[in-house]
Parts: sequence; structure tokens; C-alpha cells
Amino acid sequence: MENTKTEHWNRPQRSETENKKIVAGIFAILLGYLGIHKFYLGYTKEGIIQILLTCLCGVGALIGIIEGIIYLTKTDEDFYQTYQVGTKPWF
Repeated sequence: MENTKTEHWNRPQRSETENKKIVAGIFAILLGYLGIHKFYLGYTKEGIIQILLTCLCGVGALIGIIEGIIYLTKTDEDFYQTYQVGTKPWF
């Protein structure tokens, strides 16, 4: 007979989602003007748009800082549902 009961310490954690949140937030704050956080999350088109915004008027850097702060202040689950499952590309 298979034992289906697991203790709380033995449940698999979604460390990948936490790591994506933290890394994406740091990328956004430090390299947001290059759209690196967009590419990291799989938003290639939005990453290219962010590079163009930086080159044309410099506003891409400001967007990166704002998004980095938003990423890091969300809960892990909220970040995962919004940006990885729901694929929300901007703010």
C-alpha cells in the first residue's frame, strides 16, 4: 500500500518561482534599460521594445526600475501567477 501522507517539511517547494522573482527584480533594477528582465521572463518582444525606448528617449531605464520594485514587493505566489502563468508583460 502506498503512503500518500506527507509532512509539511517534505513537500516540494517552488524555489524556481522564488528565484525567478528575485533574479528578475534585480535584473530589472540594475539592467532594466536593456530589458534583460523581460528576456529572462520570456518576453522577447517586450524586451526589444524596452531597448528601443531606452535608445530613443531614455524612458526604458525608468520602466525597469519601477518594474524591479514591483517584482520584489509582490509575494512569490502573486509574482508567479501574474508574470509566469498569466504572462503579464508590463507593470
